[in-house]
Amino acid sequence: MIKLLAFFEPIFTTVSLVLYSGGVLTVLLSGGRSEGDVIQEFDSSLSRLLFVLIYLVTFFLLTLRWKKVLYLLSKDRWLSLLVGIAVVSVLWSSEPTTTINRAVALIGTTLFGVYLASRYTMKEQLEMLGWAFGVAILLSFLFIVALPKYGIMGGVHAGTWRGIYVHKNVLGKVMVPSAVVFLLLAIRGKKNNLLLWGGFGFAVILLLFTTSKTALVSLIIMLLSLYLYRMLRWRYDLLIPAIFAMTTFGGSVLIWLLDNADALLGTIGKDATLTGRTKLWPFVLDMIDKQPWLGYGYGSFWNGLNGQSAYVWRAVLWPAPNAHNGLLDLWLALGILGVLIYLIGFSFSLLRAIAWLRVSKTSENLWPLLFLTYTVLANITETSVMIQNNIFWVLYTSVALSVLIPLERQKNILK
Repeated sequence: MIKLLAFFEPIFTTVSLVLYSGGVLTVLLSGGRSEGDVIQEFDSSLSRLLFVLIYLVTFFLLTLRWKKVLYLLSKDRWLSLLVGIAVVSVLWSSEPTTTINRAVALIGTTLFGVYLASRYTMKEQLEMLGWAFGVAILLSFLFIVALPKYGIMGGVHAGTWRGIYVHKNVLGKVMVPSAVVFLLLAIRGKKNNLLLWGGFGFAVILLLFTTSKTALVSLIIMLLSLYLYRMLRWRYDLLIPAIFAMTTFGGSVLIWLLDNADALLGTIGKDATLTGRTKLWPFVLDMIDKQPWLGYGYGSFWNGLNGQSAYVWRAVLWPAPNAHNGLLDLWLALGILGVLIYLIGFSFSLLRAIAWLRVSKTSENLWPLLFLTYTVLANITETSVMIQNNIFWVLYTSVALSVLIPLERQKNILK
């Protein structure tokens, strides 16, 4: 039994991570039709069935190590409380059936993140991500070369790469953490170094051919952050002056960027509205103002012209799939209560990630702080907070729980 699990679990984890990233199924089931900014309707019953299977297998694997699972969940009540509110929001949801269906999927997604944190050390999690992202990169190139109908976009984004994903921006969004993971694995040691640097290079190539400026800027910030965060390991007599100098320099750069925002955005093909997002947000805030405390219920707001989103769609004259901002979407779903609970939990995770970094010299322990940084970046103009069947919520859950375990105890607790 133990040998069978040792063989099965890494395969299950890798395949599940690829599916949670949004890869393969959506673009195939849509027949390659989603070539604009709005995903067209298609039969997703196979996708739902596979995710239900993943939930069931995850639950079974969690029961095998239930003591470890309870230990982790008892350490972070903010995460459990947030998911619990999403489930309870069916009581005030504007679309109760939608809320309960998506809340069940959210529970399954969260449990997979719990599984990662309870089954694998941070080093092993990074290796699993390396395998999953490696598969995603390999399949993306295969789709682009052999199945261009699926791998390359048409319509308004004709010629841009999307690989195994439904949209170029999704590929770009996934390739940012892919590049970071391969870089962390490559600088860790010499084993398979050429392969790991190749993974980093191919992730960057895919990102560049998506032409996603947001993903490119995010990657640059992440690479800079990787080297800046190493300063957090310095002695306090060196660290404090360095932080003061970096804060002063960063503030000056920020002021300069704000003063020259229009010109800089123009150089990367963007405008001051961030492709219409700043025109969208005021109308989203109008709807938030109507239900500020508890929101409209988890997953119930964006339901086209038949839901509460009709006002926003008519106001902006385009079918926005979400608020294009993580906190605004969370506010729409669970109100200020959900936003505050999420921010409190995120802040504690951030502080623990910094503490982890200070007591460790290994590259894999940069990952929690880097991923939390990317979570902030990814939710400025897009949404990945608390999304069901989404790899970014899986990884947030696994990081938030993993940093609760002291480094010196992690291997003993998880084995």
